[in-house]
Amino acid sequence: MVEKSPQWHRLKDLLRERSYERRRVVLTSGRESHFYIDGKQTSLHPEGAYLIGKLFLHRLRSQGPEVRAVGGMTLGADPLVTAVAVVSHLEGHPLQAFIIRKEPKTHGTGQWIEGRKHIPEGTPVAILEDVVTTGGTTLRAIERAQMEGLRVVRVLALVDREEGGRERLGEAGFRLEALFRRSDLESPGPG
Repeated sequence: MVEKSPQWHRLKDLLRERSYERRRVVLTSGRESHFYIDGKQTSLHPEGAYLIGKLFLHRLRSQGPEVRAVGGMTLGADPLVTAVAVVSHLEGHPLQAFIIRKEPKTHGTGQWIEGRKHIPEGTPVAILEDVVTTGGTTLRAIERAQMEGLRVVRVLALVDREEGGRERLGEAGFRLEALFRRSDLESPGPG
């Protein structure tokens, strides 16, 4: 199982060192929390990006429906989808990457999705997210991808904060596959 591999443990250590902080914050959902997980601090780190790409790709290739592209909402998903695309190319199973804008492009084509040109309508895709809390951002990304003609068949997250997002996505008909849960990062002991 990928979750117990040495790469999983190393990524867990990086997330603890670089992304997890115990402090009071107000989240995108408006809720207050006593901890913060900034996934970008790990996904923008050279080793972190590689490990994320490797572990997401392994999950995508070993379980669940096949996908031909990975994408997600800017900004959190940008380094994730890039990491998966690069690692997939290096491993000989290339996946196209796409980025979903929060607002449509204000000039030119007015497009919502970058990288869409080489992804045909009906393509099975996975939506990637760095940290899922209530699932609202993930659901917006799914909806936008579907409106653009893509077929969302997988939803993967780097970290599930375990605050209702998994259940909310489930109610909408999507299964959240997370590499880590908040409890993995809070558990004592080494990786």
